Amino acid sequence: MKVVHFGAGNIGRGFVGLLLHDSGYEIVFADVADALISELDAAQSYQVHEVGQGAQVRTVDNFRALNSATQKDAVIAEIANADMVTTAVGPHILKFVAPLIAAGIAGRDAGLAPLQVMACENAINATDILEAAVRADDSVAADAVDAKALFANTAVDRIVPNQAPGQGLDVTVETFFEWVIDRTPFADAVPEISGATFVDDLAPYIERKLFTVNTGHATTAYLGYAAGLEKISDAMNDPQVFAKVAAVLAETKSLLVSKYGFAEAEQEAYVQKILARFSNEHLPDTVVRVGRAPLRKLSRRERFIGPAAELAQQGVKPVALLEAMGAALRFNAPEDTEAAEMAVILAENTSVEATAKITGLDAEHPLFDLVNELVKAVQAG
Repeated sequence: MKVVHFGAGNIGRGFVGLLLHDSGYEIVFADVADALISELDAAQSYQVHEVGQGAQVRTVDNFRALNSATQKDAVIAEIANADMVTTAVGPHILKFVAPLIAAGIAGRDAGLAPLQVMACENAINATDILEAAVRADDSVAADAVDAKALFANTAVDRIVPNQAPGQGLDVTVETFFEWVIDRTPFADAVPEISGATFVDDLAPYIERKLFTVNTGHATTAYLGYAAGLEKISDAMNDPQVFAKVAAVLAETKSLLVSKYGFAEAEQEAYVQKILARFSNEHLPDTVVRVGRAPLRKLSRRERFIGPAAELAQQGVKPVALLEAMGAALRFNAPEDTEAAEMAVILAENTSVEATAKITGLDAEHPLFDLVNELVKAVQAG
């Protein structure tokens, strides 16, 4: 079995690549980072250091590496006879890898089983984004895509922090992970992937992860930054920050329970597990790294506005989420381009204009005025 995996960074090597290796796949890493690809190409193996409860060191081998910018034909040829394609490149990069996947599908022998394509990104229904980009490419006909490929959405979760200098290809990750995959596109050909969970309805799990893990992680970052703390674990060891993060997750828990019917005790156990993960002192993640890209995190369907808007529509004022959003609006970490862009928006627009631009909310939405008050406060200094 062979998988072509786009994205040879820490998540690609330390999460997706590890699980696919454990499942018996030969991995062809594809990336545009020339130095990284050269290092992978010359290596026989690398190690994944899992830290936290049940810590262990895992070895990954049986891989090759190609530069997807300078070795396009080779990547396309690998896709044409692969069993699977996965990605961990970031949702905004999917449109750049789609032409290679489209060409690989076009060159695929009709007698092969359909290529299984999964985007393992930190975004809702990222595989749908990738599929749309593949189908929009002129190199492959729609009926060829229908016959030769299938696309399955996934929800992925593993904290992979910035790595210590000098680690080379080795990756440090937390012991916890979750990879939930939509079973329905596979029919009777569901792949065996070590540690993955296949479900018939992915939506509840996507939002549970986004509104618990991502919301909680970003909340910890922005509140920790406001408190002058460096690491995520430092923030979680601050009683005031911890209490505020827990309050945010209590609000998102109530939404998830009412919306999807998760048992309250089950969701509470999930929340407590997430809080413990953020407190893992073995993970060197900083509040600046986790808080980066605040404009994306404050956008309409993302981790703050998404759940807060739904709660407001239910007539519930999302007090804790609003406080976290206020901290996000004040995030001004140096060298973060989105933080700088957000500062310009706040400086050059009225509060109403800035609220609309940052959040994407309609002025008539019940959350709009509440966020507008936050924006006014930030603009007032």
